[in-house]
Amino acid sequence: MELTPPGPGGTPALLARLVDDSALFPPGDAAMPQALKAHFEIRAGEHAGVLGVFLCQASRLPEMITELIKIRPKQPLPMSLIIDTGLGGVPKAISIVESRNELLDLRMVEMPAPSDVDEVWLERVSEFVPEDVVRVVEPRRGVGWLDGVRKVIEHGSWPKIRCGGLSKENFPSVDEVADFLSVVSSATGASFKATNSLHRAVRHTDPDTGFEHHGFLNLLVASARCLAGGDVRAALSSTDGAALAAEARGLSAPAAKAVRSLFASYASATFDEPIADLEGLGLL
Repeated sequence: MELTPPGPGGTPALLARLVDDSALFPPGDAAMPQALKAHFEIRAGEHAGVLGVFLCQASRLPEMITELIKIRPKQPLPMSLIIDTGLGGVPKAISIVESRNELLDLRMVEMPAPSDVDEVWLERVSEFVPEDVVRVVEPRRGVGWLDGVRKVIEHGSWPKIRCGGLSKENFPSVDEVADFLSVVSSATGASFKATNSLHRAVRHTDPDTGFEHHGFLNLLVASARCLAGGDVRAALSSTDGAALAAEARGLSAPAAKAVRSLFASYASATFDEPIADLEGLGLL
């Protein structure tokens, strides 16, 4: 069965609003004017249906607002607020965003968890972030990591999994990702977000660093298999783009919806590469 187009541009349900824009973050590190200009161009373009929210650090809010005043967007910018100022800075940052609701539409607040994901800290997150805004918390991988993931879910937040970075240690193993998926999928109604080094659809080795990169299509197919009782590790390990694309294309509309309820979105510093891969695989 073909993927079901849910909206403008015929974007398949499995890919709708999948890619959040992290152009301000490594390895993109775009300047604010260029990042916003590119984002609004994508939002007005052919593949706007794949685009999610714009990510901005709390520390850069004044800079972003200054640029948006110049741009004068027709609609407020859907955004995720990345907390880089500590939990204590959350109320002020949210207040700034809400005071400029003609420019900004706060959809999500993301933050790293402390090394010990304790109940008191998570309660404060719930208190600080409005109920209609998604809370995303990233537990640090290591001993007791999955217990932290469970606590994040129990407190009504989405756990975030970091899939790469600047060193080999930043890349979780296939087993770690599979275990993470198992924990999240076993919790009723839980969703997760992924970030870092997922700009390509299919698992591959970076020729410059030698690092094995996870693919976002692998994650989508692995999520589908996790929900259906299939071989999750094989999906995460696969480098066969055509086979992964065929499996994704064959998902029923309810299955695609269930996958995206689980794997809500991921952050990418580039939009062109994911789109090029999806077009090359015949998914767009």
